[in-house]
Amino acid sequence: MTTEQLKLRTKQFSLSIIDLVERIPSTPASKIISYQIAKSGTSVGANYRAVCRARSDREFISKMEIVLEESDETLFWLEIILEKKWLDELLVQSLWKEANELTAIFVSSLKTVKAKTNTK
Repeated sequence: MTTEQLKLRTKQFSLSIIDLVERIPSTPASKIISYQIAKSGTSVGANYRAVCRARSDREFISKMEIVLEESDETLFWLEIILEKKWLDELLVQSLWKEANELTAIFVSSLKTVKAKTNTK
């Protein structure tokens, strides 16, 4: 997958997260979760763009670790939404699958660059 393809994929993921948030029923608890997942889910795409501008492997690693953290946090909030049954299970599971795939891509990228630079 090219950098441009991943930029588009993470942007689409952000848009899908926004769509999901707009469907969550409004309760005191769901408002908090909605805010959290909107922040982490849209951060994946925004921070991946920053990764693409990294000037060194060290900077790439630092920025990619932020992307990884945000995508993993988004997985957590999706699991909460699923378990609370706030939305259709198929909708949430499809986003969970995408978040999981993106997380795997970010982990793989980090491993590759860390191996190249021998950084732990």
